[in-house]
Amino acid sequence: MLLSQNFINHVRIPENNDWVIFILIGCLFLYVFMMNIIERDASLKDFLLQKYFDASNNLPSWIITSCVTALTLSVLLSQYIPIVPKYIADLQLMGYQLNKFGYTFLAVVFFYVSKSALGFLFYQSIGDGKKWSIFYFTSTKFYFIFSFLLIILCITHYYFPVDRNKIFFYYFCFFVFVAVFKIFFYLFHKNNILPEKWYYKFLYICTLQIAPLLLLWKLLFF
Repeated sequence: MLLSQNFINHVRIPENNDWVIFILIGCLFLYVFMMNIIERDASLKDFLLQKYFDASNNLPSWIITSCVTALTLSVLLSQYIPIVPKYIADLQLMGYQLNKFGYTFLAVVFFYVSKSALGFLFYQSIGDGKKWSIFYFTSTKFYFIFSFLLIILCITHYYFPVDRNKIFFYYFCFFVFVAVFKIFFYLFHKNNILPEKWYYKFLYICTLQIAPLLLLWKLLFF
């Protein structure tokens, strides 16, 4: 009887991350569908190097790439969200409420949809609406590569023994680097996707690149 009271169970129940692999596999299937059906069996090299006037079905490719980016980014960031805000947690649908991943995904989707809508209005308001389609065609290539980096980070984060508290600083540096690199990518890309006048470029970078990121950070971490 005494031995049974002093028994300690050393069996560790591993964390169940099946939801992560399901999402990542779904993202890969979306890309397979995009490359085989929408891009008509284009190779990876052809897809990344294709010119705007030679491409077709740009809008569906942009939407799929944006969805994959939003999903993978939400998977990675959701583990660092302190809490789901009470006004969001109190909202229930058929008895279900949003967890950290659901809240992060909604915030990221809101971020991308708002930024895209404002970008469209920005190009229309300056009389350069034709350049908008070239802009999202070019940004699709950038986010396509970025989403694969996010998939690698998600696999490393959930399935390898990393210290999640220490590695957050490296994630932060990585995202800052990507944000800065994206600005230079847009500024100096051969497709000239930003407006010609310098003050429009400055206005776009400040209001539609930097400000939305600060808003997303506030939504997720404050």
